[in-house]
Amino acid sequence: MRRLNDPAALRGRRVLVTGAARGIGAALARRLHARGARVALAGLEPDGLAAVARDCADAPWRTCDVTDRDLVERVVAELADRLGGLDVVVANAGVACQWPVLGGDPEVLETTMRVNVFGTYHTLRSAGPYIAHPEGYALTVASLAAAVHAPLLGAYSASKAAVEALGDTLRVELRHTGARVGVAYFAELDTDMTHRGFGTRAAAALQGRRGAFTGVTPLRAGVDALERGIATRARRVHAPRWVGPVLYGRMAAQRVLETAVRARVEPALRIAAEEDPPLTTPQPEERAG
Repeated sequence: MRRLNDPAALRGRRVLVTGAARGIGAALARRLHARGARVALAGLEPDGLAAVARDCADAPWRTCDVTDRDLVERVVAELADRLGGLDVVVANAGVACQWPVLGGDPEVLETTMRVNVFGTYHTLRSAGPYIAHPEGYALTVASLAAAVHAPLLGAYSASKAAVEALGDTLRVELRHTGARVGVAYFAELDTDMTHRGFGTRAAAALQGRRGAFTGVTPLRAGVDALERGIATRARRVHAPRWVGPVLYGRMAAQRVLETAVRARVEPALRIAAEEDPPLTTPQPEERAG
């Protein structure tokens, strides 16, 4: 098995990262390049992608809306050709937005599912044939929200639970090829997604005096975990470290969360009804508008 302290663990590995224009995708691409991997980048924001690519020895990149299945297939094929094949795909592209189940805009749920679930599926479907070999690895980026479901995060939690299910299912279906599949789970990392998506008045009211439910974790912790996971082709990737035990005790953790926020849910919902928070990443139709 490849080990993180093995100098050859990532050197020469051909890695495609989606959602690579900023946040964890950009940081991961830079880290993997620094470790000797050959990276290819896909995302929505060309300026960000170009900047990351420059930091990665002019890595190949393409703008790509992961909700467009045909486009994803073309982009993955082109980038795989540029790298001479693929060893790893990281299905990282995603969006988030505050959303109460009752009274929330149905478009938020629909967009979140299109990007997070169908975008992950399109990526896996297109990259799967390239990584279906004994050194291959696919990593789907889910979230702690896939396992523990907080108020106002119904759309995000539902989408990430589906991402978890896709990863777990693909693991079984690819086992005969020698390829492995991992699922990543993060609590609140210090990224644009956390600040833009969850930095609302309703979220503040729900969290109370202690602020974020779990505290915001430095982005580096997430990138360290991803590096370890890719190097070892891990089944589970998580950060910070306490997320692992919570995943195993998810049913108890759900009860604890519900009890902790019970008195604050109704006031937070009233505030949420007056807010119109944006998606963490503007989608193509929003840009055109």
